Amino acid sequence: MYQVLYRKYRPKTFSDVVGQEHVTNTLINEITSNRLAHAYVFTGSRGTGKTTCAKILSKAVNCRNPDMGNPCCECDICTGIDNGSVFDVVEIDAASNNGVDDIRALREEVNFTPASGKYRVYIIDEVHMLSGGAFNALLKTLEEPPEHVLFILATTEVHKLPATILSRCQRFDFRRIDDKTLKSRLLHVAGLEDIKLAEEAAYLIARLADGGMRDALSLLDQCVAASSDIDVNVVNSATGLADRKYLTDTTQAIIDSNTAEVLNIVDSLHQSGADMERLCEELISYFRNIMIAKTVADPKGYIVASDEVIEKISEFAKAMPLVKILGSLDILQETQGKLHFGLSRRVEMELALITICTDTGAQKPVQNSAVPTVSSNNEELLKRISMLEKQLQNVKSTPAPTVKTEPNKETPQKVLIDGLFNEWGEVIEKIGETNKPLEATLKDSTAYVSDTYILIEAKDDQFRELMMEHKDNKEVMRKIIHEMTGKRYNFGPFKKENAEFKENSPLAELAKNAADAGIDVKIIERNDNQ
Repeated sequence: MYQVLYRKYRPKTFSDVVGQEHVTNTLINEITSNRLAHAYVFTGSRGTGKTTCAKILSKAVNCRNPDMGNPCCECDICTGIDNGSVFDVVEIDAASNNGVDDIRALREEVNFTPASGKYRVYIIDEVHMLSGGAFNALLKTLEEPPEHVLFILATTEVHKLPATILSRCQRFDFRRIDDKTLKSRLLHVAGLEDIKLAEEAAYLIARLADGGMRDALSLLDQCVAASSDIDVNVVNSATGLADRKYLTDTTQAIIDSNTAEVLNIVDSLHQSGADMERLCEELISYFRNIMIAKTVADPKGYIVASDEVIEKISEFAKAMPLVKILGSLDILQETQGKLHFGLSRRVEMELALITICTDTGAQKPVQNSAVPTVSSNNEELLKRISMLEKQLQNVKSTPAPTVKTEPNKETPQKVLIDGLFNEWGEVIEKIGETNKPLEATLKDSTAYVSDTYILIEAKDDQFRELMMEHKDNKEVMRKIIHEMTGKRYNFGPFKKENAEFKENSPLAELAKNAADAGIDVKIIERNDNQ
């Protein structure tokens, strides 16, 4: 009977394990120096060798003829563990045996001495699936097990294990195996199996495996079923990479803001029985690749795809602003959560794609200075920021007219004031939402309107530094005032000199009364800096 490649070429000794030398070397040293821990946690992504190393460790500690920490794989115990006839090594699937009763049964078993070997080894796979009660039942036994018992806990989600469990175990983190190591192993197995495997095809399989040896060998098995002479085209065809034209068509329609084409694609996929949730996942992955291509000089190390696909992704990245890419990802991820609960998955998917086509990252430059409507969508905020940055680069502010004084005269030229700026209190409140230091300098300040200027009387000496000498702060204030009044103003500070209010101004009479009462009136001076 045919045996799949990942089972046929499963490592039998620590020396056969590739890509996890930091784990295997440490375990070999512990075995040879007789410094074994009573409990281990093996954690890492799928297919990286956790369960394989657990079985090798169970053989090594019980082997009758160990070879420098490795099991001999020839004695009755090694062969018995391999074929499952030795009952001293117990494998427990925590996904299906996760209750308190299962752990209580295990606690009773650990008191029995080994039948043939030196240790009774319990390998608990996917241990994070145990219930809270089961973890509590395991806790005491894990802390002080009998001398003849060894626990090996394997998990892909170590963060779900209670700290009380982790603190009683020796932890080993299994890394993703790098593409070069995977490719070398694939070519080695292909040579043993008399399979023609091109190096480019082996490299593509390694990238698709995402660091997992089991996934890499399974993909090789899948490609062998399609052809015994494997090249990149065979890999693309066997793994379905060549059948994802709908992703490129959808992305192109989004770039063109072609909502009709997007709806046609969704309708075609729906009629062919495609799952909308799966489509959303694939689009998220595809736009993630576009994001990488947009931000990284050489995206090949970060994108799992053929060179032809990466080239197409790079073309899309050049055609889309980063704001649109990030906004599209945000909408798709939000939609993915809704697809679990929505009454119509098709409608949710159509709504998301139409929103991306029409509302995210406008392709054409804005022709006027109007700020777009505020939206709670994060992408919309990014779009607004991008637009304002462009406006700041293009707008050349008109310098404020200077106030000149005649020589040998003590009194400066007077500045005409229209009146108080009544919305000033609201402006300070808005500033305080994002810039507390600037708000503090404006405490007890007053603002006046003079033609296209707002002149500010501030008691805090730091006002000039924070406001008048920092363009960012000035633009924030200008934006807030523009949103409230629809007008764009320049700014200037007060100085104690002189001021003149326009006729019929409500402040003119106030100033006159103050002068009659002998009160010193603060004078406004326009500043050259805006």
